[in-house]
Amino acid sequence: MEHFNDIYQRASARHGGEAILNTLIASPLASAEELAAIPDDRWLSSFTMSLFQSGFVWRVIRNKWPEFERAFFGFDPEKMLMLDESHFERLNNDTGIVRHAKKIAAVPANARMILDLGQPYGGFGAFVAQWPKEDITGLWMMIKKHGQLLGGNIGPYGLRRLGVDTFAFTGDVSAYLHHHQVVEAGLGSKKGMQQAQAAFNVWHQQSGASLTEISKTIAYSIG
Repeated sequence: MEHFNDIYQRASARHGGEAILNTLIASPLASAEELAAIPDDRWLSSFTMSLFQSGFVWRVIRNKWPEFERAFFGFDPEKMLMLDESHFERLNNDTGIVRHAKKIAAVPANARMILDLGQPYGGFGAFVAQWPKEDITGLWMMIKKHGQLLGGNIGPYGLRRLGVDTFAFTGDVSAYLHHHQVVEAGLGSKKGMQQAQAAFNVWHQQSGASLTEISKTIAYSIG
């Protein structure tokens, strides 16, 4: 496995030097206290944005997001659990949002996930805040298991948007991990995720960089 410094130097050489690379990979992260203070509705909003962006033009979803917030009552998890067939019919005919019945139906299920996982900690943010970054893929799997349609990069992107330190299996990162034989199993499998996690933990120890910065550096080292 390559030492992180070799990856960093290659990325730096390909993108105009360390100063430029550091600007490209800079990622503000939230502290544990800041994560714990994020209300449940913002977590549900973030996961839902990632869900609707999956397989769609991200910019379109971002531009429509105020309408999503309106249509889903600000993503209040308790209100989402009260949606009935008439509400689903209204949402599936709401021209202000992207009408996708399967994704719309997943929102109440993910509201339940957020409430259930957060309940013992006083909120989902506190649940996320106590999770060790050395096992961030374990958090991905927990969210996928208890939520709906939150597999792949949907969970990680939803977390990262709110300041959680996490890598993501973008096309470039996935290509690197396979090409350099960092992982043997598929990245959608538990074994593949654990192998990737182990590698990112080593690179973090070598560099002191965040998982997010490491992930972006790997992406910039390719091409």
